[in-house]
Amino acid sequence: MQKTDSVTLKLLIQIAFAILFFTGCLNTEGTLKLNGKVTDAATEEGIPFKKIIVKGILNSQENPVQIEAGQFSTDSTGCFTFLLRKIKGAKNYNFFLVGDSGYLFKNNQMTLFDLEQYAVNLNFSLEKLADLTIKIERKSKIPDSDTLLLCWDSNGVFGGSIYPYKIVNYGKTYKFTSGVDLIWIGGMVNSTVTTKVFAEKRSKLNWELLRNGKRMEYEDTITCKRDINNFVVFKY
Repeated sequence: MQKTDSVTLKLLIQIAFAILFFTGCLNTEGTLKLNGKVTDAATEEGIPFKKIIVKGILNSQENPVQIEAGQFSTDSTGCFTFLLRKIKGAKNYNFFLVGDSGYLFKNNQMTLFDLEQYAVNLNFSLEKLADLTIKIERKSKIPDSDTLLLCWDSNGVFGGSIYPYKIVNYGKTYKFTSGVDLIWIGGMVNSTVTTKVFAEKRSKLNWELLRNGKRMEYEDTITCKRDINNFVVFKY
């Protein structure tokens, strides 16, 4: 019975906290005017109309609680002016730079002390993404069926976590996917994988072919250029 009462009390506390938040009754400690710019990490040019969500972090014994302190977007030159709503008790703030097809999502955490020190000259940078098309074609007719695995990374980051990939299979292709590899099993493999990787960064592709009880590994690297469609072709 005591355990049930404890769970009920905890639930009531969580509900009360949610009500305070959504009704705007959460205590704040004034505001802080911020000025800055969001730039391309390589070219240092401003990124226009980039959305940023700011959340104050309240520490707790179990899990930190994040309270939204506002959101804004950069102007046509990548610059911004934002009035931060300081959350009472929050000594750290997360600046979530929303990702899209051009730039990868990024989170910048800053202390309130640093925000006050650099309030008039903040700079956030983002990594540019480039298009990558991977074409796969099975030329061998023997054996009737084998297994091909593919995984890739860009600048050391697992490719599947950078940007959602799309697969188009032609012919009688059986495909299975996992969190790490793409897997094709069959004898008429003809597929195209489209995705995005970091522009101007080294991307590495690894294929593993299982045929007649033997395993063969192949590797290719590419540095993808920005603003064009980059191609890798693998025939086996």
